[in-house]
Amino acid sequence: MIRMRMAAGLLAVATLTAATACSTSNQPAHAQGPTAAAASTHPSETLKLLLQQALPNVKGKTFTSAIVDFPPNARAMPHRHGQAFVYAYVLEGTVRSKLDDKPVTTYHQGENWVEQPGAHHVLTENTSRTKPAKLLVIFVSNTGDKLKVDDRRA
Repeated sequence: MIRMRMAAGLLAVATLTAATACSTSNQPAHAQGPTAAAASTHPSETLKLLLQQALPNVKGKTFTSAIVDFPPNARAMPHRHGQAFVYAYVLEGTVRSKLDDKPVTTYHQGENWVEQPGAHHVLTENTSRTKPAKLLVIFVSNTGDKLKVDDRRA
């Protein structure tokens, strides 16, 4: 019960943080830049960090919120998020996703999913050839860990 309340509280904070960061254009982003390009002719996604902060009441853990932009027909390289717990919310467009050996799932604007620590994100792509897609992604990770590690063998 306590864990559920903690998770719900983290998601509420994440949503408020992202909404505040997205609504104030005069605040500089903490970091931004493209992620590694996917191996193909597909464009790749870009990640813009909104907030990254150590959790004061959870030693060794960091909260990170980010916007991931997928241009039309974009695809991310297969990857992992280390031991991070990941929450993704579709802000715009439609995204197709596949985790580990689970079936491919299509998420539309307003839908969301979670990724358990250690999950292999085999597929992430914008389903449209003409419209962009955008995700709000929240990471609760070990402080100092990389948020995304591409799997170049996949």
